Amino acid sequence: MNKLIYLLWPCRPMERAARRTTLLDRCAPALLDSGVRYLTMNIDDDFAKVPSPTPTTKLTNPFVAEVSVWIDQMGTASRVESILLDAGFDLAGYRVTEHLYTDYGGNQHSSPRDWPDGQRSPGIVSVTPLERPKRIAKDEWMRHWFRRQGPMSEAMQPRSRYVRNVVLDVLTPDAVPYEGIVEESWPSAEHMTDPMRFYGARSRLELLKNMAIMMHSVATFLPIWKITSVTTSEYFIRTPHS
Repeated sequence: MNKLIYLLWPCRPMERAARRTTLLDRCAPALLDSGVRYLTMNIDDDFAKVPSPTPTTKLTNPFVAEVSVWIDQMGTASRVESILLDAGFDLAGYRVTEHLYTDYGGNQHSSPRDWPDGQRSPGIVSVTPLERPKRIAKDEWMRHWFRRQGPMSEAMQPRSRYVRNVVLDVLTPDAVPYEGIVEESWPSAEHMTDPMRFYGARSRLELLKNMAIMMHSVATFLPIWKITSVTTSEYFIRTPHS
């Protein structure tokens, strides 16, 4: 089975609520009818009005949704892309390998998933594509991401779910050649907006220490000035859970 991720940008201005209804009510049924086996949508919608942990700059181009599909045959990808394009989105597509580091209920920050497919997940999910600087070799970059950044951030931050997607192929023309896409679930908006919670600190001194550790690790393998992280609502549309 192949997992594909599509990052979406509206072709014309689209309100947050309209993004949600367009994707959930129009696109999701069509995608499932097209041969998609499983489907998840992370949407920057009217229920996810949380500031991104990374600032927007002239070098960033925030997307409005991440659509993940699981398909048996790559021929289904063209139908998936047509549905999203016809709904009024530009897109960047990637074939990925998913590495689930922590699932809901896998640590003290959340309970196991108990809500059905189609219902909005509790909390907030931040989606962050990762671009590898040319100065860093691929194997070195992967080691830092998987052996340093991942375990360090998991120990420090109050995430309820952490998914690392390694990009295998870029599927669409002109898409940024990202090497990875990270999905981080947070129990509440406050866990992202409160620095003490976000950095797992119990004092001002520990906050400064943890911020320094995080910034040093991130700067070691990512171009900080180009990082785009989007806060979203998570919708499991169809999963093996059902």
